[in-house]
Amino acid sequence: MSGTNVAQLSFHSPIGDLTVTEVDNHIVSLDWGWAAENKETALLREAHRWLNEYFDGHCPTMTLPLTPPGTDFQQKVWKAITDIPMGQTQSYQQLAQKLGSHPRAIGAACGRNPIPLLIPCHRVVAKDGKLTGYSGEGGVETKVFLLNLEKTLT
Repeated sequence: MSGTNVAQLSFHSPIGDLTVTEVDNHIVSLDWGWAAENKETALLREAHRWLNEYFDGHCPTMTLPLTPPGTDFQQKVWKAITDIPMGQTQSYQQLAQKLGSHPRAIGAACGRNPIPLLIPCHRVVAKDGKLTGYSGEGGVETKVFLLNLEKTLT
């Protein structure tokens, strides 16, 4: 990873062990699994707190500085995904129409999302409402869990 200040924090969650990575005071990834070396920073503690609130059934406000590495198109898709409110979904086709693209391109960008949960690609579904793939561990089963959790958020 490039950057002068890289830190990772791993923790347990209802969907498995997660690791959040920070580079130069920006969150750049969230991965399943445990990092070999953990370094706690104020930003990583805040990301952990946000995720704990989310998993505890609350609707925390997103204030974390997210800087996912990706193409200009991927950045546009990920920004559009962050605009989908908790507990709601949009289809790949709806996002494609909004961005002047194609549903498959939206799906490809979702699949490359380096910060799942915080950039909530689990809220993107097929045109008919069916749940399609999810890049996180557990695939569609995890997507179902997250969408059901969001239906109960307070």
